Formats: sequence, C-alpha cells, structure tokens
Amino acid sequence: VQLQASGGGLVQAGGSLRVSCAASGGSFSMYNMGWFRQAPGKEREFVASIRRNGGSRYYHDSVKGRFTISRDNAKSTVYLQMNSLKPEDTAVYYCSARFGDLIAGLQGAVQSYNYWGQGTQVTVSS
Repeated sequence: VQLQASGGGLVQAGGSLRVSCAASGGSFSMYNMGWFRQAPGKEREFVASIRRNGGSRYYHDSVKGRFTISRDNAKSTVYLQMNSLKPEDTAVYYCSARFGDLIAGLQGAVQSYNYWGQGTQVTVSS
C-alpha cells in the first residue's frame, strides 16, 4: 500500500489543523492505521492509531483531548484533527499502516507498522 500525507502547514498556537493520509494500492479496510511525528533531533514518536474498523483508537498522553484520529474506509483515507495546537507539536507528521492485527500494547511502536507515508510538516508558532 502507498500512503500520501497532506494538509500540514503553519498555524498559530491554539489553532487547529487537519492532516490527511490517502492510501492506494491495497484494501484499506484491512489496515490498522497510525500517525507518528518526528521533531528535529528527536526520535519518531507515536501520536495516535485506529483499528481497521475504526472501533478502537489510541493516543499519546500528550495529545489526548486535543487530537482526534478518524478514518473513512470508503475514501481510503485516515485523518488527524489537531486542536489547541502547541509549539511543541511542531514536527513532521507521518502516517503508517499495518496489514493485519496489531499486537495489544504495541500499537504505539514504530516496528508495528509495515508501511509509511512521506510525511507532512506541521509548524506551530508561539
């Protein structure tokens, strides 16, 4: 499956942004999806994930209550709605996909995902 992220940009602190990730070349509904981010000089970190049917969602503690992950299987797209953005949210945001089941407790691990998009830059100014 190929993943194409879009929707990044520059936003002021407290603002909102929605990033999208369109999948192609696979049966989207068979993939668990995730969003990760990587700031300069830091390791890639988990942001959010969503199960194949959209029934279970997981978030990093730092984004709970501010970010919402969702998916539209008919459009083969996963979204990350980001509200109340903070300067520390500045990073390149990557979407990821895993074909088949995610091991419980490992939905936030980089190694759990087989496919990655190219990333989209999100910059939050103070």
